[in-house]
Order: sequence, then C-alpha cells, then structure tokens
Amino acid sequence: MTELNAEFRGYRSPLSTRYASKEMQYLFSDQYKFSTWRKLWIMLAKAEKSLGLDITEEQIREMERNVENIDFKAAAAEEALTRHDVMAHVHVFAQQCPLAAPIIHLGATSCYVGDNTDLIVLREALDQLLPKLVGVIKQLSQFAMQYRELPTLGFTHLQPAQLTTVGKRCTLWVQDLLMDERALRGCRENLRFRGVKGTTGTQASFLQLFAGDGDKVRELDRTVTKLAGFERYYAVTGQTYSRKVDLEIVSALASLGATVHKMCSDLRLLASRKELEEPFEQTQIGSSAMPYKRNPMRSERCCALARHMISMQANAANTLAVQWLERTLDDSANRRLTLSEAFLAADACLLTLLNISQGLVVYPKVIERNIAQELPFMSAENVIMAMVKAGGDRQVCHEKIRVLSHEAGAQVKQHGKDNDLVDRIKADAYFAPILGQLDKILDPKTFTGRAADQVVEFVQEEVNPIVASYGDKVVTKSAQLKI
Repeated sequence: MTELNAEFRGYRSPLSTRYASKEMQYLFSDQYKFSTWRKLWIMLAKAEKSLGLDITEEQIREMERNVENIDFKAAAAEEALTRHDVMAHVHVFAQQCPLAAPIIHLGATSCYVGDNTDLIVLREALDQLLPKLVGVIKQLSQFAMQYRELPTLGFTHLQPAQLTTVGKRCTLWVQDLLMDERALRGCRENLRFRGVKGTTGTQASFLQLFAGDGDKVRELDRTVTKLAGFERYYAVTGQTYSRKVDLEIVSALASLGATVHKMCSDLRLLASRKELEEPFEQTQIGSSAMPYKRNPMRSERCCALARHMISMQANAANTLAVQWLERTLDDSANRRLTLSEAFLAADACLLTLLNISQGLVVYPKVIERNIAQELPFMSAENVIMAMVKAGGDRQVCHEKIRVLSHEAGAQVKQHGKDNDLVDRIKADAYFAPILGQLDKILDPKTFTGRAADQVVEFVQEEVNPIVASYGDKVVTKSAQLKI
C-alpha cells in the first residue's frame, strides 16, 4: 500500500470530505479537543494558585508553552496501555511539562476536561451556526420582498387552491427559520459551564485541597468558569453535566432539519413545475444519461442531510434516559457521534441553503401559464357576483357556470387541452352584460388578498429586528459548494 493511497483505505465521513465547513470540522477535531483539555488544566491551575495552593508561575508558563504541542502518537500509545483517554493525555502533557507534572489535573475528574470541553465546543458551534442561519433568513426575506406581488397558485392537499404570491410562500419558510433561530439562540443563551465539581458532583476532592474551606471551592468554580468565558455554571451536576443539555440542543438542530426538509421539498416540487429553480452552474451536469435535466441537487442534498439531523434527536433523548444515577459511560460513544454529526450536518445544510437562497430563479411566464389553467375555475364566484350586480339571477348564473366549467374541465382532463372556460363564457350571450369586466375579474392580483402587504409587514416587524441584532456577524455569502 503506497503512502499516497493510505488515506483512501479507511472510512472517512462525508461530512468532512464533502459537506461541512473547515471551521466547523475544526471544532470537532482532535487538535481542538485536546488543546482545550490543556487550556482547562491551565485554567484550573491558575484558579487554584490564586486561591493559595502551591503552584508557581513557572509551572503555568511551562504548560502554556505546550498547549498546541500535542504528541498524538505518544497519547495513543499511553491510552493503549491505560485504556483511559484522559490519563493518557495527562501522562503525555506531564512528560512535556516536567515542572508542572505534579499539579496537572489537580483535584479534577475526567469530566472536568471532557464535559467542559464539550460545552465549549457546543458554545462555539452555536456561535458559528447562528450567523449562517440568520444569513439564510436575510437572503430569503429579500427574495420574498422582491416577489411579494407576483401571483402564483397556492396548494392545499397538493391540489390547486386560491392564489398566493411567490413572496408570501417564501415567508412561510422564513417564519419557520425564525423559530429555529429563536430555539438555537435560547440554547446558546442558556448554556452554562460544568465547572469544577469532582467525581460525583459533590466537590469533595476540592474541599480536601482547600482544607474544608467551602467558600474557596465555590470561588474556584466561579473563577474557572470566568476563565473559560462563561458567565454561569450549572449549580448541581452528577459526574457529568445533565445530558438534558445535549438533548435540548440536538432537538433544536433536529427541528431546524425539519424546517430545511420542508422548505427544500417545496423547492423540489416547484422545480418539477418549472416555476422556480435553485442555482445551476454553467458546467453542472444534471444527469449522466439525460443531458437536458436540471436536477435540484442542492435541495436534495439538504433534504438528505436534514433527515440525518432529525434522526439525531432520538439518540440524544435515549442517552439522557439511560444515564443511571450520577452517570454511566454508555453515553460516551454515542455522544461522539451525535453531537458532532448533528452540528456538521446542520452546518452543511446552512452552507447549501446560503448558496440556494442567493441564486433562486423564478419563471413568471410558466407561473402565469399554470395560473391560466386554474384561475377560470377559481373566478366562478366572482363571475356570478358580477352577473348578479348586473341584474342576473344567482341560481341561473350558477347553473350556467357549472355546466360550462364541467365542459372546460373535460377538455383539460380528457383531451389534454387548455382550460377554455373563459372562451365559453365569452361565447354565451347570457354573460354579455359583464364581458367588459372579464379582464378585471380574471386579473390574478385580485385573488391574492393581502399577501403582498403581509410580506412587507412580516419582514419589517419580524425579520429585520432579528437580522439587525446580529450586526456584521450575519453570513450572507457561501463559498463554492463542495462536490
């Protein structure tokens, strides 16, 4: 096996090779994880020193010099011997920092570095996702405003219903995305630090270190929490922070997945009707066999990844449910998969949605043609009302319209012809009193109600304040998508 081909002979996650951003991948990398462990050991040492333990500046500086200098091979060899990942890294770090070796991990349990690192990663991952989500919201809101007045067929039961507008339909997607932003922002705002809690959460080891001084133990917890960039810590924990935290976050991501799937399914349906398309690059190939095809592959990718996001919720719920007493280790392997993949999939979805939302293509003439096939039927009540105002009998007019509608429907369904109801009305002398009004009666814009106004009100009142709250952090441009 050549060195060149070695990387292709083992499993590699498509979330890394095809979909997620480098920035999100880095948060779940070994380098970030284990360098954060070392930073947490340094924070602990600084806090313990400030509270009177015999720890020197030289020991702290030695650790700081080696934060990123991780010998992964040595750590793997140690873990093979000890069967314990944290102690393997304690040993390797201690070998690199002989002065600090006696005080590394002083008083702590494995979850001090494991859980606190996870919370830091969750915080940073949410900070990466939210500006991208708001970027999608901003782009789609601009699209909604642009097409707020363009009539299009509305559908209920996937059957033509009353008209709406292209922009109004888009606001339905944006409204769901706003709910996802609220949920994920709530997760971010409520996220706390595990802090220094000891083996079963009682802080007994730290109470011993500080000779029974509970005030110093509480101050240690507060100090390390602030050094880690958190404002609050969880007041009580077992060995771990409650896996309810993971469940809340993964549930919010799963909910985002449901939103993405709904929106992108709509886009796929509209692409099938040739009314709306996602961006399609000049050199892009839609099908290996059918060169004319313009498949909605970005929307299909989003739906595929979204289903994976949705499935993660069950994993997080089950992990919380089976955490016996102060903790069991059957959460570990599952969380390695669930937390990383939920965020990487969400990141990939939002990157793809950014690409879609900044290049949606609308085909007004196709939309107009599709409306023309259905609007004559929808306008029947308006025709009846106009005839009544002109002195006609409602029941007589209703029967006339009913007969003509069935005849026109037969032309469409049985013979594949266009809807000719309007021509049949024009040809019937009974409707002569309103023929001059037919164009106005059949104007699609008279069938969209307050749709355009609703778009303006929604964007101004609901969207703009959220977008403005993110300032220049909003991500509105996506890099070229990976394959």
